[in-house]
Amino acid sequence: MLDPLTLLALAVGLAMDSFAVSIALGVSLPRVRTNQALRLALAFGGFQFLMPVVGYLAGKSVAGQQWVADYDHWIAFGLLAALGAKMIRDAGTPDEDEAGTAGDGDPTKSPQLVVLALATSVDALAVGLSLALLHVTILLPSSIIGLTAAAFAIVGVHLGHRLGHHLERRAEVVGGLALIAIGLRILLEHLLGASG
Repeated sequence: MLDPLTLLALAVGLAMDSFAVSIALGVSLPRVRTNQALRLALAFGGFQFLMPVVGYLAGKSVAGQQWVADYDHWIAFGLLAALGAKMIRDAGTPDEDEAGTAGDGDPTKSPQLVVLALATSVDALAVGLSLALLHVTILLPSSIIGLTAAAFAIVGVHLGHRLGHHLERRAEVVGGLALIAIGLRILLEHLLGASG
């Protein structure tokens, strides 16, 4: 069993990507509603809870562990870079829905949210694999990881909205660049860590 401090540090570390992406999404919202913040919390927290469980179940297979270690950073980078590029491209087109509550105008209602939640939770899959190899029970760590990510997502979207207020029309470009930067950071951490 993991000690509480280690578990909390692990949960906070895994929540950082969700936090950063939530900030980027908050930047692009004209106003943050409670239901939008809750959708982000559910998506990021849900995936951060689910992925360690999936990794844990797959952890019985050494081949599964190697596949995740070899490709997780490339998958996360590709997903985040593609969505960041789309946000930058969309910044040049006028919004039909300035209220930011429906369709493409609300990133918390689009299928992109699922992709973002998946991209930011790939590391949690690897953690689940590691916990399986350490014979640690998965339910408590997974729950703490999910709840921490949900809380960070709520704080992040509100913080991003405050920042976006000062950026006005450039907000979506900044949000898109932030997603690309997060993807690059994930990729570089893995590549430099593997070569070091």
